[in-house]
Amino acid sequence: MRETRRTARVRIVAHTCDYCSPLAYELCASGGLLFVRRTDRSGDQPKIHETERLPHARKRPLWTELLLGRAR
Repeated sequence: MRETRRTARVRIVAHTCDYCSPLAYELCASGGLLFVRRTDRSGDQPKIHETERLPHARKRPLWTELLLGRAR
């Protein structure tokens, strides 16, 4: 995922379990747009990557595909 972090205020809409795996995903909302934040805690320091921001109608289906293991 390409780094596009650009907002100071973010609301977490949904998230995966961060106790089950060192890799966690969050569906975030900011400025009326949604994006997915991936946090990898497998190394010494967490690595955070965010997807591009898209309207709800375009990003919510991607979140569903990610949860089902079908996202690319």
